[in-house]
Amino acid sequence: MSLSQEELSRYSRHLILPEVGKSGQETLKASSVLVVGAGGLGCPLLTYLAAAGVGTLGIIDFDVVDESNLQRQVLYTTLDIGKPKVDIAKQKLLALNPYIQVNTYQEPLTSDNALDLFSKYDVIADGTDNFATRYLVNDACVLSGKPNVYGSIFRFEGQVTVFNYQNGPNYRCLYQEPPPPGLVPSCAEGGVLGVLPGVVATLQSNEVIKVLLNIGNVASGRLILFDALQLSFREVGIKKRNDYKITELIDYNQFCGVTMDQENSNVNDITVYDLKEKLDNQEEFQLIDVREPHEYDICAIEPSTLIPLGELEEKLDSLDKSKSFVIHCKSGGRSARAVMLMQEKGFGDVVNLAGGILSWADHIDNSLNKY
Repeated sequence: MSLSQEELSRYSRHLILPEVGKSGQETLKASSVLVVGAGGLGCPLLTYLAAAGVGTLGIIDFDVVDESNLQRQVLYTTLDIGKPKVDIAKQKLLALNPYIQVNTYQEPLTSDNALDLFSKYDVIADGTDNFATRYLVNDACVLSGKPNVYGSIFRFEGQVTVFNYQNGPNYRCLYQEPPPPGLVPSCAEGGVLGVLPGVVATLQSNEVIKVLLNIGNVASGRLILFDALQLSFREVGIKKRNDYKITELIDYNQFCGVTMDQENSNVNDITVYDLKEKLDNQEEFQLIDVREPHEYDICAIEPSTLIPLGELEEKLDSLDKSKSFVIHCKSGGRSARAVMLMQEKGFGDVVNLAGGILSWADHIDNSLNKY
């Protein structure tokens, strides 16, 4: 695919690199990359791939821009709040580079659409933040034979590697099965340093370009770990395993928000409307918040008692088992685990607030700060 005079000028710093050159830039123009997720990782990923001249970019994300995104999702501005991420991303990317094509898919990635979608692209870049989609991306890449340029972030740490590259290891070679639902907090629960996704996604972009151009030492079989607080990198080897086989796609339960499989647990949920009715009717119950103190400082439901999940077990003796309890956290995952713990310890009337304080802020008290 030949380059126009304008493109020759635009990509001149690539063209003078012997490892890229004119033929390499034409390869980039003829290439296609699907970025799964237009969030913290997806924004810088898309920006650098668009600037580099990757000819066709696909974006799949069903979310809209939220104010809490703006601390790290650098494609969006305050004026974009409430608008679909894929639409804003496409607009910004084409403004950056009008010589590329941007395809958008405002829908969740599922077992029904993954294989068909992946078949249209040369490389898949994983910018997701939950285990359910992470395993789905991995398995669909294996079944469709696509390289999976992987990145993940949490608090101050990030990971980068390339899975399923030239018959190399995939994500299940590292973690064969997902963790129990709700065991690992998401970035929404644990937080993330705003600049961290920029570092990790830039490394992902680097690997995408190397894969497309078949240059350098691609990070296949090597998990690169970055610690932002220490400004340090280290590397862990990943060996290919042959003790399992991926034969179909699985839609795992969500691993952020309410993560409990209600058919297989004894956790009962109530809605935020149920909780408001209880408060309005001045019913006798105790509302317990199992988030961390720094989260409680941002917003709280009154009247609630703060007992962080990690301290709950040792403080159960101070609670009256004959009382009724409503447990909440940010979005429902930690509180569901708290309910299970309390039930195991003999508490009979204890329920989980579905959607947590985020749902309360959305539907009951819009004055609360969200994070």
